[in-house]
Amino acid sequence: MKIEILTIFPKAVENYMETSILGRAQVNGIAKCNVHNLRDYTLSKHKKIDDTPYGGGAGMVLQIEPIDRALKKITDKKSTNRTIVLSAKGKRYTQADAKRLKNYNQIILICGRYEGIDERVTNHLADEEISIGDYVLTGGELGAMVIADSVVRLLPKALGNKESVTQESHKEEGYKEHPQYTKPEIYNGWAVPKVLLSGDHKKIAQWQEKASAYKKSACDEEKE
Repeated sequence: MKIEILTIFPKAVENYMETSILGRAQVNGIAKCNVHNLRDYTLSKHKKIDDTPYGGGAGMVLQIEPIDRALKKITDKKSTNRTIVLSAKGKRYTQADAKRLKNYNQIILICGRYEGIDERVTNHLADEEISIGDYVLTGGELGAMVIADSVVRLLPKALGNKESVTQESHKEEGYKEHPQYTKPEIYNGWAVPKVLLSGDHKKIAQWQEKASAYKKSACDEEKE
């Protein structure tokens, strides 16, 4: 899979793309993350990529032309691809979206900035508009990293243990993973639930299932 991130602040993204699971996935040839500077695709002498909004208003809006030029350059038309605009007014991103997007060969993530992006990008150049939550950020870079991370970790062999995907939170809608504990067994008087130390795999599995669906009550029972 190839993930292309289009931004005016590439350094804000590059380090994360090379870290942890994303970094290992690239080293192992599972995914390739490319970060593109939008200013490289403008014809403006001064690398201008934004302008004042028609109709008035505060702030600046990213122009359609450099984005269009970038998409024509980086889109792999020979493979399945999806172009996404990161925007506070987009559809709320969920784990179901991550599972859907992992089936594409190329994902292009367009990061908004300032007052946003010329709406013609969303209407005519992109496939969808996504938001990672009901709040406003200074740009779409964080959203792009969230999507890249959540999608790449679902790719085959991206994680060291394939069960990590099948047993984690949001594997199904509403599912939350059971609590996790590690050594020491007792710290500051706080003990690990006894059932996890029992070696009885059946009872442990039952506790984990109960703790997943009713985390608070399960934990409270073990403390009694």
